[in-house]
Amino acid sequence: MNELHSRSSARVLVIDDEPQIRKFLDIGLRAQGYQVFTAETGEAGLLALATQGADLVILDLGLPDMDGHEVLKRLREWSEVPVILLTVRADEREKVAALDAGANDYVTKPFGVQELMARARALLRTQATKGEAPPVFDDGQLRIDLARREVLLRGEPVPLARKEYALLALLLRHSGRVVTQPQMLRELWGESHQDDTHYLRVLVGKLRQKIGDNAAAPRWIVTEPGVGLRFIGDANSWRGP
Repeated sequence: MNELHSRSSARVLVIDDEPQIRKFLDIGLRAQGYQVFTAETGEAGLLALATQGADLVILDLGLPDMDGHEVLKRLREWSEVPVILLTVRADEREKVAALDAGANDYVTKPFGVQELMARARALLRTQATKGEAPPVFDDGQLRIDLARREVLLRGEPVPLARKEYALLALLLRHSGRVVTQPQMLRELWGESHQDDTHYLRVLVGKLRQKIGDNAAAPRWIVTEPGVGLRFIGDANSWRGP
């Protein structure tokens, strides 16, 4: 699915009780070619999703009839639709809990429309490639081919250790999304190591060094402080397998 087609056919449900936010998102998303419908309560949003479907949900955590976490919990009982949370809350533990409960990403209010659009494109691209062979990331500097387990930097093979490769592959599979520290620790070391964040710090440092990524000015791996990591890359850098 090319990006133009995915935009023109993508349906976005906005669940937010603030009329100005709904209007702002409706105008911004439609200008990008998305189909948009809105709801101002959690119940109305769940009903709209059940009856009309959606390719992406933008969900405010502060709703008048129920907490956004409850909406997410009920939604995840029957749907795997990508969800971006809108939050004014700065509590990192709450963000981690929401992401681990099934949210795909979050944006903190106030936010810029371009930031939200970038998050939406990343999630819709990931959704569109589910069930297909893994795509190849190649931006002319870094090339990652998951199907071939191949990582090249400026054309030269990068000798990654097993866990370094596993971390890079995990981030790439969730490209554009925040992958939380607990999720990474679970997948790389198992349930008994969810508090061993120092393992992760050392591993990320080694991976960044080998692919030439600078933590202070990251090109590929961005740290979301207190929450997790996000793989970023230009949409034009993705190739078919």
